[in-house]
Amino acid sequence: MEAAKVLIPEKGPTATQALTVAIMFPLGGLLLTVAGLTLTGSVIGLVVLAPVFLLFSPVLVPAALLMALAVAGFLASGAFGLTGLSSLGYTLKQAMGVVQRAPEQIDYGKRRMAEAAGQMGQKTKDVGQAVQSRAEEAKRT
Repeated sequence: MEAAKVLIPEKGPTATQALTVAIMFPLGGLLLTVAGLTLTGSVIGLVVLAPVFLLFSPVLVPAALLMALAVAGFLASGAFGLTGLSSLGYTLKQAMGVVQRAPEQIDYGKRRMAEAAGQMGQKTKDVGQAVQSRAEEAKRT
């Protein structure tokens, strides 16, 4: 049975691990104590102030509601103002783009009008020649 026993050397914690535990254990205990004291203070405060809240609730509830509505109103007005400013900025940006593109669009319109006028002139000339040729044919017959 002793031959089946494998000897594994046991390793202890390193110095870094031991130092970490030595520092963190008291720190964790301190934080746990502070959390307990905070909870105790909160419970004591709730026990002491609950009757006061009960007595003043007809005043506190409408006041809290009024404050909540006022905060909501301020936030909404800020959001609407920001939306208005961004819309104004967008409109201004679009208007500046139109102004910058206007000369190109005017030139394009002028070219299209000149082309249309040229086509209409050619068509008028063709129709005039056709009418003239029909008139000459009518004279011959």
